[in-house]
Order: sequence, then C-alpha cells, then structure tokens
Amino acid sequence: MRTGVGYELISADRTCPASHFAGRSRSPVHGSNMMLKQRLSAHIGYLLTELPFPERVAAAAEAGFTAVEHPQPFGVEADQMFLDLKLHGMVFSQIAAGTGDPVKGEKGLAALPGREGEFRDSFHQSLEYALRVGCPLIHPMAGVPGRIDPAEAKRTYLKNVDYAVEQTSGLPVKVLIEAISHAAVPGYYMSKLDDAVIVQDIYGPGNVSLLVDTFHAAANGVDLIPWVAANAYRIGHVHIADHPGRHEPGTGQFPFEQFLQALVTEEYEGAIGFEYIPRTDTNSGLGFLRAWKQHPASSIAAPGFDITARGQI
Repeated sequence: MRTGVGYELISADRTCPASHFAGRSRSPVHGSNMMLKQRLSAHIGYLLTELPFPERVAAAAEAGFTAVEHPQPFGVEADQMFLDLKLHGMVFSQIAAGTGDPVKGEKGLAALPGREGEFRDSFHQSLEYALRVGCPLIHPMAGVPGRIDPAEAKRTYLKNVDYAVEQTSGLPVKVLIEAISHAAVPGYYMSKLDDAVIVQDIYGPGNVSLLVDTFHAAANGVDLIPWVAANAYRIGHVHIADHPGRHEPGTGQFPFEQFLQALVTEEYEGAIGFEYIPRTDTNSGLGFLRAWKQHPASSIAAPGFDITARGQI
C-alpha cells in the first residue's frame, strides 16, 4: 500500500517546479496515521436532496455509498454528524470554506479583495467542523471576481490559500483546490487544471491537493486519461459527473472505464465523489453504483484519519 511522504511548507513567494515533486509520491499524505478503505462518496448537496439534510447520511449509506461530502454541512451540528457517520460506518470526505453568500449566488470568496476577513472566519468554521468529524480535506472556494482587476484577484487568492495552508500545517486536514469550469460557473476564478497545478506547486502536494472533476475537465477539453498518468500524485479527491449534461455516469460520453483504470494503474488512494445532477430523483439514477463498487478502483485504500480521535482548533 502506497502512503506517500510529507512535504515541507514552501513559501508563497517561491514556486517549485513540478519536477521537484514528481516521483516522490503518487498520492499525497493527509496527515494520517491510519488508512481507511476506499470510499465512494455521495455529495449530499447534489444527491438525496429529496430528503431533509439530517436524513441524507443514513440514506447515502443505505444506497451503497461509504462516504459523504458537502461544502457547508452546518445544518447538522458536528457532534451529531460524527455520531451519524459512526452509526452508519461512513466518513466525511471533503468540506469547503469561504463559499460566500448563496442567496447572492456567490461561489466563493478566496479571490475577492476586501473579503479576507469573511474568508478567514469561514475557513476556521469549516476547519473546526472537519477536525470534529474526521474530514481530511478542505476546499477554499475561489469565487467569481467579475470586473475585479485580475492581478488583484490573483494576489488575494494566493494570500488566502497561503493562510489556509498555514492554518492546516501539522493537522490531519489539508487544503484542496478544484478547477471549476466556466461551463458550470461562468467567470469562476480557478477554472483550469493547469492553473490549479501552478498553485499546488507553490506549496507541494503534501500541503495542497487537487480535486479532479470529470465534468469540468471534459468541459475544458482536458483528456484525463494521460493527465492522470502524469499527475496522479497531485490528486487528493475525484468528482464524478458525465459530460455533456453533468448527470449520472453513463448518460454522456466520458470514458469512465478508462479513467478508473488509470486511477488503478497509478495507485490513486483518495476517495471517489459523486457530484452530478440527477436526471430525475437520486435513487432512480443509482443503477451504476453496484458495478462501480465491484471495480478495482473501489478496493484501494484511501487517506483519512481516525474519526474517533477528534480534535478542535
């Protein structure tokens, strides 16, 4: 079983080339001293929305998932979430921070100048929740800068990511960056995998992992099969949605079998999350899940930490 190695924190004013990290670890360590069984993770902000939020962990377990994720799960208090996860043999795979005001349609704060205080408050809230429920990854959402000067948006984003990395140093929770395509969120600051790689190389894969989403990659024209072969060590989490349409696997044209085989070949050790828009109701679209659970990609060990050993900031 490959567990990887840790990396020292690299100052944000020094960019290390990708070659500095290549070959040292194919899957970053998330501060873990315990390896959990590979998880198929239900994004319960997209799936099972037919149910009240507090009922979705149990429903996800009943459907056959072994993990859940949600950007802002605060509708269920952390201690209760911990108990629900333990009761159903589940883990919480990733959480977000700095999401902004959903009423205003905001998709993040990290790249928005003048909102740094809000970002930090949100980050601390999410980090404390992650520690209390045993969640290994936290995603600072970049947001949509709009007419903000691109150079200022970049400075703000790196400043906030730098803060996030600093706050997670030495903790079993690490920073996760996702490239969200403009096909899904027009104007999103961090929209391309190449840009996410550049940010990751500032800090190293042991401090910042990448969330690779099949829909966003396909929408941007990225062929993930060779990309995974060259960059598996960068990946901390995977999101599954078909393309086009962003629905269940099998509803579009994405080559999932080849993608899963690439993950197996490269010994990917993270969770596989399902963040798609159900074509009808969630349960009617879960016919694919049984076959996915039998795939070799679902038998790899995934990084995590013992959720019975919770901590607080």
